[in-house]
Amino acid sequence: MNGAPGYVEAVQDFRARKDAHFAAGQGPIDPAGLADFHGLSYYPPDPAWAFTAALEPAPQDESAEFTLETNTGEQRTMARFGRVTVELPGGARTLSVFSPLGEEAPARVFIPFRDATSGQETYGAGRYLDAPVGRGEAGELLVQVDFNMAYHPYCAYSDGWTCPLPPSENVLGEPVRAGEKLPGPQA
Repeated sequence: MNGAPGYVEAVQDFRARKDAHFAAGQGPIDPAGLADFHGLSYYPPDPAWAFTAALEPAPQDESAEFTLETNTGEQRTMARFGRVTVELPGGARTLSVFSPLGEEAPARVFIPFRDATSGQETYGAGRYLDAPVGRGEAGELLVQVDFNMAYHPYCAYSDGWTCPLPPSENVLGEPVRAGEKLPGPQA
């Protein structure tokens, strides 16, 4: 997908549809704030931040339940589905990917992460990816890790939302300047 003709336009179209969804009051924006809502802020789409990564299934002893802490102190239990390794500008990084409990063949996996932009250019608690899972020519599981699709959790917009926090292995020491960012001139 990365570098394919129409890639940038597809990312921009997705973002426009998300902005319209939020503007229609179907997202986390408080109704009182909708009058001032003019769309989310994003880094420019960059195909260099989109990867197809082989899924390394979680070992049997790790794939059962995994507890993610949340912004409210509650705990969210998911299954650690496996790991993916992507080649970022600072080198290869391995991220844990999660799925709902009981889903043996999810169509998408959940990748919460933090990076060096968190708290400065992006939401401090981190961002999320919902990454599609498919099969390669040899039948191997592949994950589409596209940081251009990274988004802030709902708790970034208003109180009352419980949002899972990225586990320590998904904290990246380098900036990921792709996807959603905070509004304003800081980024």
